Amino acid sequence: MVINFEKRWIQKIKDNSDHASANKLIEKYYKEIYVYVYKQMLDEELSLDLTQEIFIRMLKSIHNFEGTRSSFRTWLYRIATNHCIDYFRSKHYKSTTRINLIPEIELVSENNVELSLEYKEDYEEIQLLLAQLSEEVQKIVRQKIFLDYSFREIAEILDIPESTVKTKYYRAIKQMRIRMEAYRNETKQI
Repeated sequence: MVINFEKRWIQKIKDNSDHASANKLIEKYYKEIYVYVYKQMLDEELSLDLTQEIFIRMLKSIHNFEGTRSSFRTWLYRIATNHCIDYFRSKHYKSTTRINLIPEIELVSENNVELSLEYKEDYEEIQLLLAQLSEEVQKIVRQKIFLDYSFREIAEILDIPESTVKTKYYRAIKQMRIRMEAYRNETKQI
């Protein structure tokens, strides 16, 4: 029954740009998409902005949604993933410093300070390494890590064999580990 409501909302938006239906559709998925974006950004304000942009993109392109290849939810996550990838490739992201990547937490001891700084550096390094991967590989890694999708689900979404998804995922993780170790070795020598 919920799916029927969703289909009706989508059709009303397509037919006559129905604001009430758009609001219902956004309300249904807003928190879920925000959490997905936040897991990648670890910044509340940025995540709110990007989530809003994702829903604007969704509304602008909803006329292209047919519902035959995938569910609306899957289609919306594809938009969200692409938008996050675009952000990490943007000049704005590349020009920002390591400030405010993770919300400040109350630190109890010096060990927590070191751990927090290490985590911030690791997070930024992972995002930079992800941004260097091809768009398809980024989609695979982001959907596996941030959405906890199975390899089968990712394969269905991207319409590629499951074995290809596994190979690309594990190859990307291996490359990222090697690059992170190289980076750490360089910084130790400095």
